[in-house]
Amino acid sequence: MATVAPTQHYNILKRRRKLLGQVWLVVLQILVTALVITFLVPFLWMVSSSLKVSTEIFAPNFVLIPDDPQWQNFARVFDVMPFDKFIINTLIVVLFAVLGTVISSAMVAYSFARLNWPGRDFFFGLLLATMMLPIIITLVPRFIIFRSLPAFGLQGSSNWINTFLPLTVPFWFAGTPLYVFLMRQFFRGLPMELEEAALIDGAGRIRILTQIILPLSKPVLATVAVFSILQHYQEYLEPLIYLSSLNKWTLAIGIASLNANESFGASWEMVFAAGTIMTLPVLLLFLIAQRYFVQGIAMTGFGGR
Repeated sequence: MATVAPTQHYNILKRRRKLLGQVWLVVLQILVTALVITFLVPFLWMVSSSLKVSTEIFAPNFVLIPDDPQWQNFARVFDVMPFDKFIINTLIVVLFAVLGTVISSAMVAYSFARLNWPGRDFFFGLLLATMMLPIIITLVPRFIIFRSLPAFGLQGSSNWINTFLPLTVPFWFAGTPLYVFLMRQFFRGLPMELEEAALIDGAGRIRILTQIILPLSKPVLATVAVFSILQHYQEYLEPLIYLSSLNKWTLAIGIASLNANESFGASWEMVFAAGTIMTLPVLLLFLIAQRYFVQGIAMTGFGGR
């Protein structure tokens, strides 16, 4: 009976392990490709339908690229409703809400991660507990509060209703606990020696945060910014509740009105054209920030003290 030398046995096991690894990579590539196609098909169908007439959209034979693309569908969107005004309103809300989210979340996260004060862990746990509350539970109390707050004539209103204030001001007070948690975990992974050296040199906490912590935290800042932009850009429920004037609507409400309005009920090509207009900036944003975004997701939570 022939025996296999230890070296030969090791080489056989090595080749089998390499073959299994290659097979697993092929299977994984197939699964990822199928998943990508699953996500791409609805988007491609929306873009394709935006270039068709209504009778072609739901035709039995699906055609990805129509023979006669209707590029005027995108212009018609701006003719039937003031979508240029909706875009400006959306940019205003996103700009101030995202700016407030990043600044306030960084300050609160720094306090939880680097400062020792009585009850810090308790209040951090309380902050995380608020993530368990569905937004619908706090919707009515927040509406009553905003209706009671004076706007001092801002935007022609006596209270915060029908203004952009409910959509922007709360996020200047770290209104999203998830972002505070992400930043806190990242801050805890930074070397404490950098901060201790700055304190010895006489730097204050604000200077340490702005000149040491934040420059080293670009990945998590980009991650929070991207998440926040997506959150406020596609938000539908809160603008629908707080904004009643047509000239203050955001893109999400405008597209929904195209779909719900009986006069546009048969013009699905305009609905898809408006959806394409709203989707393209998000894709462009992710392509620009994907390096920091992926790095922030990968690094957040791996450090700690």
